[in-house]
Amino acid sequence: MTPTNEFDYTQAFSRNIGWITKAEQETLRGKRIAIAGLGGVGGVHLLTLARLGIGAFNISDFDSFEIHNFNRQAGAMVSTLGQPKAEVLKRMALDINPELDIKVFPEGVNDNNIDAFLDGVDLYVDSLDYFAFGARKTVFPACERKSIPATIAAPMGMGTAILNFLPGSMSFEDYFRWEGCGDDEMALRFLIGLSPALLQRTYLADASAANFGTQQVPSTPMGCDMCAGVAATEALKILLNRGKISCAPRGFHFDAYRNKMAKTWRPFGNHNPIQRLAIMIAKRQLKNG
Repeated sequence: MTPTNEFDYTQAFSRNIGWITKAEQETLRGKRIAIAGLGGVGGVHLLTLARLGIGAFNISDFDSFEIHNFNRQAGAMVSTLGQPKAEVLKRMALDINPELDIKVFPEGVNDNNIDAFLDGVDLYVDSLDYFAFGARKTVFPACERKSIPATIAAPMGMGTAILNFLPGSMSFEDYFRWEGCGDDEMALRFLIGLSPALLQRTYLADASAANFGTQQVPSTPMGCDMCAGVAATEALKILLNRGKISCAPRGFHFDAYRNKMAKTWRPFGNHNPIQRLAIMIAKRQLKNG
């Protein structure tokens, strides 16, 4: 047995073997993943991927932990109140694997640091705040230019909706169609684009808790944890080039509350007639609500 104060990569991640081979584990050890945002899903993404044995990360977040983060955010505890999320999560990840190479971008991602943030990156995992439209407009086109695959696993109620953007496939902008839109319109297009099946729509218990105007949406720890499991699985398939990988305009949505799974295909993204109708209906509901 290895003493508890000594770390051994092979032993630490030996229980992964069987679902992946020893050679694949070594491949994951040599990969670098960029994660922008370490809040609801970003922190648990980092820790899950660290336990998968990924060897290097670029992480970014300019925020600190507050008490309203407690219901869902990895690293949000009484002992970390007021501390920078990026530094807390870095410590937690290094406590899993002390050999990790973690580069922290405490100012978040922007036009000035995007090249450094994506330098040497094999995969981008989007974990930005739902309303971080400007940051996404910076990151996703940069991933496309650099041929870096990107995945989004978004918490939707008590489930998760997943989209992948792979090199040579449909781009983020071609799918979501944000060009020329204001914040309210982008918020709607993001929601309808992420979860065309809208499996979560039937069980929102208090509609007043969701307000695009004040940029407030409810969340659950179950949704965030499911995001991490699915995103890590997509990461494994992308990085090891195994299994079927769906990419935009195809996506899928699993809702644990309703025990339902939906696979979606929206050619032309939000320009698809079905999507355009859904956006129009959502606008009307918000206006009347």
